[in-house]
Order: sequence, then C-alpha cells, then structure tokens
Amino acid sequence: MRMVMSCPHTRLSLREDLRSVGVEPGQTLLLHASLRSLGYVCGGPVAVVQALLDALGDSGTLVVPTQTADNRDPSSMTSPAIPQSWWPAIREHMPAFDPAVTPSRNMGVIAETVRTWPSAVRSAHPQTSFAAIGYHAVDLMARHDLDSELGEASPLKSLEEAGASVLLLGVSYDKCTAFHLAEYRLPSLNRKEKSCAVLGAQGRQWVSYLGVDLDATSFDTLGMEFERKAGPISVGKVGAATARLFPIGDAVAFALDWLLQHRVSVGP
Repeated sequence: MRMVMSCPHTRLSLREDLRSVGVEPGQTLLLHASLRSLGYVCGGPVAVVQALLDALGDSGTLVVPTQTADNRDPSSMTSPAIPQSWWPAIREHMPAFDPAVTPSRNMGVIAETVRTWPSAVRSAHPQTSFAAIGYHAVDLMARHDLDSELGEASPLKSLEEAGASVLLLGVSYDKCTAFHLAEYRLPSLNRKEKSCAVLGAQGRQWVSYLGVDLDATSFDTLGMEFERKAGPISVGKVGAATARLFPIGDAVAFALDWLLQHRVSVGP
C-alpha cells in the first residue's frame, strides 16, 4: 500500500534535516545528490539548493560536480556507439566547452541547478568541471589543469586542503568523486590519450591530452568498508533520502590505503 506523506518537504524542513545530519554554518561541502530520493519537495531542486545554502550560511561553500563527458572523442563513445564515418564531423563541430553555458551531463538536476545559480563559479576543465556557490567558491575553482581531471591540480585537491566534507544525499558511494583523488596517488596509473573541444586563444580548438583511465567500479565496496572501519561518518535522513556526511580528507586517505591493497597496478 502506498504511503502518503503527512506534509511535503520544504526548504525549512530540509534545512533542519541537514543540520541534524551535521551540516554546519561555515562548512565547505562537496555534494552528490538525487532529487528523486528526497521524496516530494515543495519547490523542487531550487528549494533543495536554498536549504543547503541556508544550512551552510554566508561563510559556507557548496560544491557540485558538473562534468561534461559527452565532450570527448567520438571513437570512445559507446552509449550509443557513433558510426566511424561521423567521427571527423564530430571532431570538427563539437561545441567548445564554455563554463558559462555548457550544461552538465548526467550529474542530476540539483547539480545543474547549482551550476546555473546566479553567483556560481565553475572550474575550467572541459570534461570534469565542478561548480561552487559561496564564500570560498572562487578560490576552490581557480585551478583545474587539463591533465588533472580529478587529481592534484583539480578542485578535489583544493577541497581536501580546505578541510571540506562530502555529502552523499540519496546516492551511494559509487558517486563519491573524492575517491578518484586517491587513484591519482597510486604508484602506477593507466594513462590514455583523451581529446575534447575547448575555447583557446584562437577560438574553438580540438585538443588532446594524456589523462588517467579512472575506474569507479569498486567504489561501493570501498565506501562501505570506509563506513564500517574508518569514520567519522554521520548517517541520517534528509527528506526521504539517506544522507552520509564525512570529511573528504579521511575518505581520500582510507581510499588510497584500500586501493593499494585491492587494486592490481597497471600502466607505466
């Protein structure tokens, strides 16, 4: 039998839920979220972002991934596969990444709402960008090198240095982007050539770079081990969603140790 909510979730009720989980004024928060998991929210994703900003206060910062994985070489596109005869046209005409207008891809409506927020600042990577709102937004988004998609010269490193926390809101550990920073610290990495369209000094350009072949397939198992052994992790309800809040530094340190033990080293 379908359960009926006694009242809708609102900006105010979500703010109180976030505070009960441990979100505090002044925090820097890396958010991964599913709107559907929250149940009915009066005001939808806008109310969710407002509640997050309310909980963080004027001195806090909200960060989300705003990746654009479709800006890549057509030879690597598999869902759906692209006919080889189309590849030259795609390489010539793929719109260049523009932080101001290029939408995120498969990041969820809450992340896209943050990206389009009037005061949002976005990092410059054409495939793995982040967007931020709040006190430290400009500093956190300042550096994002092309060959450091989710590595030492990306906002993930800046978030770690800032003592940020991760909030998984209705999503599992397979969405925890912070674990990728640990991948970059493995002694052996499988690097591969990647390409995309960017805005350069001469206008639109198709560029190639040597990136890392990232692998999140074990992140759910890794995350549950982290939750069981490491902590401190706060688990609670925000709306109808299960929320998990934890320091990014602790998560990256645990992930590096876990990956060193469980992942076969590959690459040069």
